[in-house]
Amino acid sequence: MKKYRAEASPHAWLFLLPSLIIIGVFNLLPLIKTFVMSMQTGKTLNTMTFGGIKNFQDVLTDPKFHMAIINTAVYAFVVVPCGMIISMAIAVTIFEKIKHKAIFEAIFFMPYLTSTIAIGIVFRYLFNGDYGFINYILSWFNISPINFLNDPDMSIATLVLFGIWSGLAFNIIILLSGLRNIDDSYYKVADMLGATKREQFVRITLPQMIPIITFLLMVNFINAFKVYAQVFALFNGKPGIADSATTGVFYIFDKFYVDYKYGEGMAAAVILFLLILLFTLFQNFVLRKIAK
Repeated sequence: MKKYRAEASPHAWLFLLPSLIIIGVFNLLPLIKTFVMSMQTGKTLNTMTFGGIKNFQDVLTDPKFHMAIINTAVYAFVVVPCGMIISMAIAVTIFEKIKHKAIFEAIFFMPYLTSTIAIGIVFRYLFNGDYGFINYILSWFNISPINFLNDPDMSIATLVLFGIWSGLAFNIIILLSGLRNIDDSYYKVADMLGATKREQFVRITLPQMIPIITFLLMVNFINAFKVYAQVFALFNGKPGIADSATTGVFYIFDKFYVDYKYGEGMAAAVILFLLILLFTLFQNFVLRKIAK
């Protein structure tokens, strides 16, 4: 008798067909089109002609693209680790110390359901150099006002603060779901043996949470490398003063919709895609080694 294989069954492909069509039209086809357009030049989409690797050469030698990639990397490698540490601390505190967990879970999850643009408007008020609430608090300690939004040297720092806060909600809820799935018997045995809370966290909680942490790191790094909405919302549709907060996706947007250099925009998109892919593969390799 032949061994059953789902992929060899016509019925399985029939059930998968609607999903495969949607994925093909909205994911695979645009990806192919992006690779094709990255090799083309022209001022209008209807008159694009083959230009070889010229677009890639122009993008890779563009100082603005270098700045965009550096800003994106700084954002990703600061926001993701800091956000993960803060989220873990909050999740553990809610799980262990707070009685009415459901209320606090709802409070922390609300920002995830709120529009990024709406949150950006609130943060523009908080970070305002003249009447912002943060500078008002700083004035209590005789600290001079900080120009968070209109100082090129502060643009990335402001974006990082906004990024850390906006990513907490999703992380906390996922981490709480992982904490609930840890067997209580581990902690009971640890208490019997006199293990401290710190030892229990290091030897029980963290090892049990590795799959959840791995998933969150992967998702968060991918989202961080694709950051755009936060920049748009925080700086009112612009990449900061003097383009100081330009990120990879914002660079692509400007090339495509502002400069109308479609080929260069798609070349930058391909480069960013490859960077994200390589980093994701490297991250998976490292995390698997750590998990073993």
